[in-house]
Amino acid sequence: MTLVREIVKEAAIGVDVTDTPEGLSALHRPGCAATIWRRHPLPWFQSWIDALPPEQLPKARMILRPKDIRDAAFQICEAAGIPGCGERERMIDDTAALADIFTGLMRAPYLRLRFDVVTTNACRKFHLDAVTARLVCTYRGTGTQYGISTDGAAPRRVFTVPTGAPILLRGTLWPERPKSGLLHRSPPIEGTGETRLVRVLDPINDVNDECELA
Repeated sequence: MTLVREIVKEAAIGVDVTDTPEGLSALHRPGCAATIWRRHPLPWFQSWIDALPPEQLPKARMILRPKDIRDAAFQICEAAGIPGCGERERMIDDTAALADIFTGLMRAPYLRLRFDVVTTNACRKFHLDAVTARLVCTYRGTGTQYGISTDGAAPRRVFTVPTGAPILLRGTLWPERPKSGLLHRSPPIEGTGETRLVRVLDPINDVNDECELA
């Protein structure tokens, strides 16, 4: 049995695992509630991001045209006081690349970009997001957790997305019925001293508040 099959076997039902960014398109297949791009962080990048002081990690929430994501990521890093280096460029490039992939899949004219620094039990309850789909990548700390619920209660078996691996999740606005029952949450970390850095992309089709545009 190959490594890919072993990992897929250990994923929840309805979750696809791919080794390529193109494989994220599996989300459009019937019955696929989420897709994980299995990739491993470069050791030098992970050591760098893990060593940054928590107060220097990027924080942001804004709605942008996809073409503006790279410049926005640069400005976010500048505002956080992250020194210019190859590792910072790597994170900026990755943010822009994932935005391009997500835009191609969702065909949205705008994206909501978020960088969240998490030290508490934020979103610790299993849930579905009120969006069509969401792309989440945990750059630092424990990855997103997910599982299948048949009755809306917390899943009995919980899976954790590897750090650095993007997961593409359907939300409540995805048109397929019936729903898969796949729920997710931020891992409970309060009291552990852990600091997570999470990057989130949502598709935005109608912008009412133009003040949010970059």
